[in-house]
Amino acid sequence: MREIGIPHPRLSLPPGGGEDDMGEFLAWLGEAIPLVEHLGIREMTRDGDRLAWQLALAPSLNDKGTGFGGAIAAQTTLLGWCWTTLWLRRHGYARDVVVAQATQRFLAPVTGDYRLECLPEHDDGVAGLTERLASRGKGRIALVQRLWCGETLCLEARGDYAVLPAG
Repeated sequence: MREIGIPHPRLSLPPGGGEDDMGEFLAWLGEAIPLVEHLGIREMTRDGDRLAWQLALAPSLNDKGTGFGGAIAAQTTLLGWCWTTLWLRRHGYARDVVVAQATQRFLAPVTGDYRLECLPEHDDGVAGLTERLASRGKGRIALVQRLWCGETLCLEARGDYAVLPAG
């Protein structure tokens, strides 16, 4: 059980800056952030710069029988945090990541299980983060999350994620 004010131990970096095992990362995430086990995450995959979750709607139902905006907002914020953390790990950085700003725009009700995707907002986002980490030891990246229920785009979100300096 997690204790308030006590950081959870970091997951060891993958050997040689390699890929994380997504199942292992999700298991660690569930220990580090107890809310994760209640989010309905079924699967996490990555394709290039796109990180995606498949989610069950049932844990996030509202009183109308559709997706609860607060739960979905938490999911988008956490997916961006995961994107940034996994990118750092792949590049050999064990750093703290925090969300600096997040917004959501709800476009349609979420009426069934769904897919949530995250990727950099700008084509040069990764290059900019890489440069700032090298020159200043810290950085920031803007990410976009999109929630798809079947072929319907139900939500677009944006977040700025700050990578804190080592130490």
